[in-house]
Amino acid sequence: MVRLVVALLTAVTLLVGCGVQAPVVIPPRQRCVAQVGGTTAELDLEQARNAAIIAGVAIQRGLAPRAASIALATAFQESDIRNLDYGDRDSIGLFQQRPSQGWGTVAQIMDPHYATGKFYDGLVKVKGWETGDINDVAQAVQRSGVPDGYRKHVDRARILASALTGETPAAFTCLVREPPAGDLATLEAMLTRTYGTAAPLTPVPGTPAGAEIATRSTAVGWSVAAFAQAWSSGAGVRTVSHAGQSWTVSGSSLAAWATPATPTPGVEPAVVTVRLG
Repeated sequence: MVRLVVALLTAVTLLVGCGVQAPVVIPPRQRCVAQVGGTTAELDLEQARNAAIIAGVAIQRGLAPRAASIALATAFQESDIRNLDYGDRDSIGLFQQRPSQGWGTVAQIMDPHYATGKFYDGLVKVKGWETGDINDVAQAVQRSGVPDGYRKHVDRARILASALTGETPAAFTCLVREPPAGDLATLEAMLTRTYGTAAPLTPVPGTPAGAEIATRSTAVGWSVAAFAQAWSSGAGVRTVSHAGQSWTVSGSSLAAWATPATPTPGVEPAVVTVRLG
């Protein structure tokens, strides 16, 4: 054994001396994934935060998950769900809305919450949007020069909408290598702007990094839970618990939702509990 160890050390020394470098360790790719019915849709962290806003604003307005599907398919086509400050002519933002066409000022359109709300304002005016072809409904709102461009994004949009609106429970997860320091004020502000009065946050006494978010239903709770996961990269959310299941952010894998060994007593089913770093 001693001779084997010596031989290995000698071989390593010779390799280093010959300029052979040790293998480069590639860190895992940061991302968020929705899985519904055996199919998945993947986003990077910026896209995930924006997608969560799009889905949450639909809930605030009392719109069905289908509205989020249409909005997400549109945002995929227009900006790849990124808040772009450029585009064709004066188009900007998540939906590439144009100030010159009455969508709002530059500052307003560059606000994802405002831009999403304006999209939904247009959506609900489209006759039959609840059942019509998603591509055609999106085109009726956007009036794009590429009228069939939304169609290729419909499947991914439906998966994401189902997970992010809570229609499919425990269907979202994220891998964040280095979550920022916990910022409860940022999380509360984003929840309020996204869900309005549908997701009030209450800090848990004695735990500065913890809070409970009361929702009107378990389904809305799953939407808020997914929102908190998406914002693990923006507000430092480390753990999320809801409806008897718990999720903890991981920097090495896409952590799954699991039933904790010791349930938290006294927590209502529609309440989402979060812990920040």
